Amino acid sequence: MIVDVHAHFVPQKMLDALASGHSSFPNVELLHEGDTFKLGFAGGPLTRPVNPKLRDAEMRRSWMTDNGIDMQVAGGWLDAFGYELPPDEGVAWSRFLNEHLKEATEVNPFLAPLGSVPLQDGARAAEVLRDLIEAGHKGAMIGTQPHGSAGNLDDPMLDPFWEAASALEAVLYIHPMFGCGDQRLADFGMINAVGRGLDTTTAVARLLFSGHFLKYPGMKIVLSHGGGALAFMLGRLKHNADIHPGQFADPVEGFKRLYHDTVLLDPDALKFLRGKTGASQLMMGSDYPFPIGDMKPCDIVHNAAFGEIDTSAILGGTAAKLFQLDGGCDGHHG
Repeated sequence: MIVDVHAHFVPQKMLDALASGHSSFPNVELLHEGDTFKLGFAGGPLTRPVNPKLRDAEMRRSWMTDNGIDMQVAGGWLDAFGYELPPDEGVAWSRFLNEHLKEATEVNPFLAPLGSVPLQDGARAAEVLRDLIEAGHKGAMIGTQPHGSAGNLDDPMLDPFWEAASALEAVLYIHPMFGCGDQRLADFGMINAVGRGLDTTTAVARLLFSGHFLKYPGMKIVLSHGGGALAFMLGRLKHNADIHPGQFADPVEGFKRLYHDTVLLDPDALKFLRGKTGASQLMMGSDYPFPIGDMKPCDIVHNAAFGEIDTSAILGGTAAKLFQLDGGCDGHHG
């Protein structure tokens, strides 16, 4: 089974429920003109338009078939996670997203859902995580900044969430936010090309130094975009811990526990990452449907020319085990 572990999905029925007024939230705004949908949260700016490919399951299925992909693990869209909402409304919004995502993946069994949680409140996020796993989600996709454009994942407020994730042995996919807060990234498409990787690197380096991956060993963490620059900077992180004896957790020990996707777009970078993690911690991903993603995601794995066993594990074997996938497809690739 060939599995794409990094993808985003916003079911059209969810947007229709908002557009019709059938579902409404006091601090969620929907701009709907023709086939254009934009969301707004808590009076903040509207999101980018919801890409038609984000909403259309048939287009997605056709792309998967063209690329020989049997299953896709799909989270929501980070722009729409609503971390800016008041906590109670954040809970209701997360549940709304999760119900629609679960329903859409049941109708399209080649998709496996990753729910979302109201990260702005750790105790409530823990409660929603328990519920979404019980409802059949394969884990949760979470952003790097728990208040949307601010905050840190090592905030003690989130301890109940990490505790629940460890107790549930949940899979958590850590994904960067869109805005990274540095004006130098505003040109040349650099929010996607550079900012995303910086955001992951910064957020996860904090978790490495705070020891979260050692303190909460039950959870399974997957990092987007090959983990940003973490593998390349591991020597510096380790040295930083060494020159502050006893003050920080060992970043190398924490790093050993992390899984990474292959959205690096360079086979040499993937080979380097494999040298730091081992092939068993790598899983093929595309970041579908975004142009900055890898729209031929199997190629990088083949071009890295690993052995047959490693290649098979990266293309789907590891993901099938980690996300407990059972096929859901009509025909398997060898």
